[in-house]
Amino acid sequence: MPFFHEMGRDRLRALYAEAWRRHRERLPLEPLHAQIAAVIELHPEYHAVIGSGSDALERDYTPESGNTNPFLHLGLHLAIREQVGTDRPAGIGAVHGALTRRLGDRHAAEHRMIECLAEALWQSQRTGQPPDEAAYLAALKRAAGIGD
Repeated sequence: MPFFHEMGRDRLRALYAEAWRRHRERLPLEPLHAQIAAVIELHPEYHAVIGSGSDALERDYTPESGNTNPFLHLGLHLAIREQVGTDRPAGIGAVHGALTRRLGDRHAAEHRMIECLAEALWQSQRTGQPPDEAAYLAALKRAAGIGD
């Protein structure tokens, strides 16, 4: 199974499109395809883009264009789910549970967590250092209303 960090943008986007196509056609899904399709399913605003073909897959989604990058957004959902599933950083599973209970919706909790993850990744890029897991977890706890 390919890992996302080993794939180029085009291959990764093609993987999303293939997972979505197979889901829509009710074809058997590999576990990774099932995870991707489940996240796409929650985002009807991206269904047409993911299923539209090469133009959307090749498009640059820059901040200047004013459009959200659907592939980045969906990828951040998958990252959050992986972090929660492995409880890495340690404690993120409990934060996810608390935030889900507080907001009453797993998807809404993931969106709140994505804000923290995106900030941690942006800080990492800005400083040229690995993401600060302690700062990331502290931000997640603040978002969930959990004291240290």
